[in-house]
Amino acid sequence: MQMEEVKISSRSNPSQRIIALGIVFAFLYVASSILMTLLLAVLVAYFLDPAVGVLERNHIPRALGALLVLLAVSAIFVGLGYLVVVRAEQFATDWPRYSAVLRHATTAFDRQISTVERQVEAIAPLAEKGRAPTRAIEPPPIREWLFAGVGSLYSILLVATFVPFLVFFMLAAKRRIWNATMVLFPDEHRDRVKEALDKVSSMLRSFVAGNCLVALILALSSWAFFLAIHLDYPFLTGGVSGVLNLVPYLGAILAWIPPFLIGMAQWSTIGPYFGVAAVLTLLHIVGLNILMPAIVGRRVHLNGLAVTIAFLFWGWLWGAIGLILAIPITATIKVICDYTEGWEPFGHWLGA
Repeated sequence: MQMEEVKISSRSNPSQRIIALGIVFAFLYVASSILMTLLLAVLVAYFLDPAVGVLERNHIPRALGALLVLLAVSAIFVGLGYLVVVRAEQFATDWPRYSAVLRHATTAFDRQISTVERQVEAIAPLAEKGRAPTRAIEPPPIREWLFAGVGSLYSILLVATFVPFLVFFMLAAKRRIWNATMVLFPDEHRDRVKEALDKVSSMLRSFVAGNCLVALILALSSWAFFLAIHLDYPFLTGGVSGVLNLVPYLGAILAWIPPFLIGMAQWSTIGPYFGVAAVLTLLHIVGLNILMPAIVGRRVHLNGLAVTIAFLFWGWLWGAIGLILAIPITATIKVICDYTEGWEPFGHWLGA
């Protein structure tokens, strides 16, 4: 009787599972900054590890190789940042011309909205006309917006400050971390764990490399297109549109914004807007439906429904960085399910 009670009490009922799931969600929300920083560092470390491995095979100590690779990547980003800053300074010099056009368009739009409101009020029922006007909802104070901005800035600074150090330590101590991870599991399960970790490593590396390659292709294609139609600041606009075009689903719309803003000072007809929207939408379709499956799809086996749910959940939980991490996290969960006894049906559903 006592043994039976022990067995019954050791089982987890649905309410306990729900409570455990709620605790996990609360932890993901409360520790979001730390978790996002760690996961971004893991992605970057997996991407840079082959380069460090090449240097190590050429008799360069792993710690020194990790430092050299990080310095090289930092130099590349500094160079790209310099090019963007130079173009941005030129754009800032001409900003009064664009701001005048935007102000004129905004004024015209407000005038149209006011006209529509007056027409609606004119046809409103008499009972509604005699009703006391409702009090307009005041916008939140500027102080709240500033505090919200400080919170976002804190997350960005946290990521920018700690990611390089985390990546260096992960690359330099990879072998020790790997061996320590293997020790956590029983001997009979280590081969299966090693196979799962190798698959996760290959998947994450392919995901980062594929996204970088597709982003570069989209940015260069957008730059060439804007250069061909003689749009001002084609390099700056093409780079921003190319990166935005990589955003799933919404990227096709977000990529229109930079050329539309620049084109307002150049185009007087609606034709160029339709042309730009059509070309950028085509690039979005090619990038996410042809290039991404060809480069990353063979390593990241997720169905469309799982990807959509992942974007919705992680984007709601962690914002823009959640959208970046949604696919790697979900694909890693799938690999874990595939190699964990009893969880195989969940992994099969994610990849069905």
